[in-house]
Amino acid sequence: MKSLFSGIFSGKTVLITGHTGFKGAWLSLWLKLLGAKVVGYSLQPPTQPSLFSELGLCDSICHVIGDIRDLENLQKVFAQNRPEIVFHMAAQPLVRLSYEQPIETYSTNIMGTVNLLEAVRQTSSVRACVCVTSDKCYENKEWPYAYRENDQMGGHDPYSASKGCAELVTASFRRSFFPPEKFLRHQVSLATARAGNVIGGGDWALDRIFPDAVRALSSHEAVPVRNPFAIRPWQHVLEPLSGYLWLAAKLSEAGPDYADAWNFGPLATGAVNVRSIVEKIVDVWGSGSINDLSAGQKNAPHEANFLKLDCSKAMGQLGWQPVFSVDDAVEFSTSWYKHFYCSENFSARQYSESQIESYSERARQLGVSWAKR
Repeated sequence: MKSLFSGIFSGKTVLITGHTGFKGAWLSLWLKLLGAKVVGYSLQPPTQPSLFSELGLCDSICHVIGDIRDLENLQKVFAQNRPEIVFHMAAQPLVRLSYEQPIETYSTNIMGTVNLLEAVRQTSSVRACVCVTSDKCYENKEWPYAYRENDQMGGHDPYSASKGCAELVTASFRRSFFPPEKFLRHQVSLATARAGNVIGGGDWALDRIFPDAVRALSSHEAVPVRNPFAIRPWQHVLEPLSGYLWLAAKLSEAGPDYADAWNFGPLATGAVNVRSIVEKIVDVWGSGSINDLSAGQKNAPHEANFLKLDCSKAMGQLGWQPVFSVDDAVEFSTSWYKHFYCSENFSARQYSESQIESYSERARQLGVSWAKR
């Protein structure tokens, strides 16, 4: 496992903001398997249960509780640990919650990014930084085309707008303080990563279709579906994480050549509507039904109906590619939850590690660049 991603992470100090969240916990676990010294900076786990707690990561990484909006504390953690690689994932990640808490959403997602980049700027040990935003950073025109990295930033709701702003902030820091043409002077490679709707075991956030579905199924209730015909680029959590890791490895290896914005999403067949995803979940679970709530959503907050990513840049220039089909992603995710809810003596740590190993082996068999040994 340590030889994956060109062995870049073995023995390296890697700092992750937002490590107690769903994606952050999966990334922390994978980095541990890759031999990294992981430093996490985040608020307490946002849900109960939480993947971070279920994985027992508190005892196996340097776990720091802190608010990304607290610049002084963040700088202290950077100074004490001297990270070489940074993944910025701390965020308020929910669209519907951003309508209820717009100030917290903007301050966390915009000023939190400013603080993170300022801490990077003040820490001479950092060589590579990946700021994770969202596919929702784009000005969504509800057109049938996939968005490319040079399309306009925007956002209807506070969450989406804040992610577009985070992209602009990062681009500004790169031009102002980490310009690729002056890399020998500052020696920092800074990139952003945009991913679509992510599914996988251990996500218990509200208003996400997979957690909503497994909560209902485990209680023998119908799965509530608000917007059955909304189309999203669904992918298993390990897909974008492999992209983030490979991007960080490339930034570490090749300096400024990859300091840019990157999309990580599924193949075109992965962009399907919500109802289709729920039907697949129910099928893998083995029982269940759907409760279509769309008729009562006329006054609900605006959410995008159609959104796809063009990942040809990552596939062509990074040599990254999706490993799973949408069916694979649903099966991997549903099986995790079914074991959690239905199996005695279930170990989230062991099962998650086995899924990372299975995914990596599938990638190796496909000849994916980062999985070559």
